[in-house]
Amino acid sequence: MTLPSPRPLALAFALIAAALGAAPGRAATCPRPGTLGVEREMPIAVGPAGLFVGTKSYPETLPLGDHEIVLTFDDGPAGKTTDAVLAALQAECVHATFFVVGRMAAAHPDQLRRMAAAGHTIGHHSMTHPIMTGIPFERGRADIVAGWSTVDRILSGPAGGRPATPFFRYPGFAATAPLDAMLVDDRVAVFGADFWGSDWNPSTPEALLARVMTRVEARGSGILLLHDTHAHTAAMVPALLKALTAGGWRVVHLVPAARRTDP
Repeated sequence: MTLPSPRPLALAFALIAAALGAAPGRAATCPRPGTLGVEREMPIAVGPAGLFVGTKSYPETLPLGDHEIVLTFDDGPAGKTTDAVLAALQAECVHATFFVVGRMAAAHPDQLRRMAAAGHTIGHHSMTHPIMTGIPFERGRADIVAGWSTVDRILSGPAGGRPATPFFRYPGFAATAPLDAMLVDDRVAVFGADFWGSDWNPSTPEALLARVMTRVEARGSGILLLHDTHAHTAAMVPALLKALTAGGWRVVHLVPAARRTDP
């Protein structure tokens, strides 16, 4: 994978804006007392030199406190498994960021609308999930733009030259320098992860939960990557949220700085 060169000034600008703009979440108004909820929202601003976060791929991550976690899910919406994940999140009053694939959104437009209406952040994960390092730049650019344009047309009607929610994650974390430059020009934040459950491998929900909690406790805070396309992940999420509650974890919900939902 080709990684971008460090951008300390851009990263500092974006993360300072996020930290200063961080707002209380809606956990206090959730109608189910005792749930995990959302500790706070973190508005993400993208400076002129871009934003690349997640220590599995990049030098920096989000300015999270001890035992603060960002929940992210890739590759959906996927029908039954995504519905199970959404139900588990709703039961605990938790909001997550979903990096959706355009062709999956086109196959499940009503589900995508329900995800957004429930308060989850809808990020982008390309149109067809190609590994960008294995295809020409023009094809990769077209696939990324088609992905966010498809999602925006479903959620808000016309698609513009920049995604309504400027959050992107590379399929397979396979970045290229030319695509990085395109995303910087478009002011799109690029998200890696700080830990993941390796849930692309076959697993029982119990084994997956143990693996995830071991990894998050070892690091202490960060961006968690899971996939709402796998049955074992969907089955594990309710227990994960209970384990996070028991462990004193606090959920941080990412939102675009220009589209904050708090007063």
